[in-house]
Amino acid sequence: GGIMKTGLQIAQHVKEQLVDLTHFKPDTISAISKDEQGWHIFVEMIEMKRIPEATDMLATYETLADEEGNLINFRRTRRYLRQQLMEKEE
Repeated sequence: GGIMKTGLQIAQHVKEQLVDLTHFKPDTISAISKDEQGWHIFVEMIEMKRIPEATDMLATYETLADEEGNLINFRRTRRYLRQQLMEKEE
């Protein structure tokens, strides 16, 4: 029983593991939540860098991690262009 990790520490650890597994660059952490299963972390990964940046291909990875931040499972739930995200936020 070490020191309890915060959601942000868990998310950071999950992000590093996703990079190792997918070899994609991480963009942002879009959601963090916790329930009886563990930590649910949504990470946006850059699957393809393009110019202009608005045309980057991104993907949302939904992950589940334990109390230590170890990845239990992950799945890619959607792919989209960065500009699609920008339009939505205005």
